[in-house]
Amino acid sequence: MRPVRIHSRNASFQQWHALLGNRTKRSRQGEFLVQGVRPLTLALERDWPVRALLRTDGELSAWAQGLWEGTAAGRHVILADELMAELGGKDDSAPELLAVLELPADDLDRVLGPAQEPPLVTVFDRPASPGNIGTLVRSVDAFGGSGVVVTGHAADPYDPRCVRASTGSLLTVPIVRVPSHAEVLAWVRRRSAADGVPWTVLGLDEGGDLPLRSVDLSGPTVLVVGNETRGLTRAWREACDHIVSIPMVGAASSLNAAVAGSVVLHEALQQRLAGHSEA
Repeated sequence: MRPVRIHSRNASFQQWHALLGNRTKRSRQGEFLVQGVRPLTLALERDWPVRALLRTDGELSAWAQGLWEGTAAGRHVILADELMAELGGKDDSAPELLAVLELPADDLDRVLGPAQEPPLVTVFDRPASPGNIGTLVRSVDAFGGSGVVVTGHAADPYDPRCVRASTGSLLTVPIVRVPSHAEVLAWVRRRSAADGVPWTVLGLDEGGDLPLRSVDLSGPTVLVVGNETRGLTRAWREACDHIVSIPMVGAASSLNAAVAGSVVLHEALQQRLAGHSEA
């Protein structure tokens, strides 16, 4: 298919530009923008559906040229440099490539992870910061979590700021959005019954009833991280089997929500690696 050339802010450009700051448009159109060597490489390695692949009008690097020629996309589009710079969020330089990717389905079974491993699902309830979502997604990727669920009225995980903060991990970690805790808890009950193995739901709070090191994280686990300012909702507190706290010293009274979740995820990884070595 011959590439299309666009040199003006036509309807297609405006549609893509809306994906930068309008979550309603992202949801309605079912797509989001990705740029950068690592995120684009991971997206294509993981077979994300590419609605459109966009490039600058100038000469490409060997990496970009290889992706441009080897990527199956609904459309290949050559944009004027100033238009690519706008979509890339920079006034002074244009990214070589941008991909318009299709949003995945919000199906909770996507966060189960490999069949041979007990699921380790991280719920981020009502996060206000796209950057915090991206940071937590990055930690889930690094520490072997199986997926992330974003609940309630929250920042959008497909916001470009979240994609950047995840440094590409958003393209490797399944992320699902659901309206509230109720959908997650109903799903956990169904999975527990189907698997014949009880799942543990753990909330994270500085005033928790159990210190982190005393918690067994080796089985199917749902870790719930609350809103950055208000913490866990009453509904989540009542639904959790335990509320976990992280021992701290020093003058700090609390940790950033994404950082606290990362600490627990690392402890889960340590426990699971220890279990594998003992086996």
